[in-house]
Amino acid sequence: MKLNQSGVEGKRHESFRPLRVLLALAAAVAIVGCKRQPGAAGDINPTGHYALISVDGKPVPATVQHEGHVLTVKSGAFLINSDGSCVSQIFLSGRDVPIEVKAAYTLQGGTLAMKWQGAGTTAGTVEGDTFTMENEGMVFVYRK
Repeated sequence: MKLNQSGVEGKRHESFRPLRVLLALAAAVAIVGCKRQPGAAGDINPTGHYALISVDGKPVPATVQHEGHVLTVKSGAFLINSDGSCVSQIFLSGRDVPIEVKAAYTLQGGTLAMKWQGAGTTAGTVEGDTFTMENEGMVFVYRK
């Protein structure tokens, strides 16, 4: 049996067309608005090997003061592992081996909360290929 698409039935369907278009447009806007933007917190993967590039704004090698002592930081590295662990190494003038400390970290957004073995906690931030951390009043900047 063939239905008559003209008349009242046809007009009723015609009146819903603008509403359907509006709903489709609203759904499309909502979907686009909910997409992750590049660089959003969920997209951050901090893992990798970072080289120390500056201490307290001074390029490495850098001479800095710490607790009344003058130290020359020759180089350093920071390794962030995917298993929630990280390792910091600092090479100072007058020492043949690096000072190495290990921590467990949690990542929230672009911030790493690090609990150091045998020590306290610090926080560091990851932005692009740069990792920045303040520790004992000094600011360390590393780059992948």
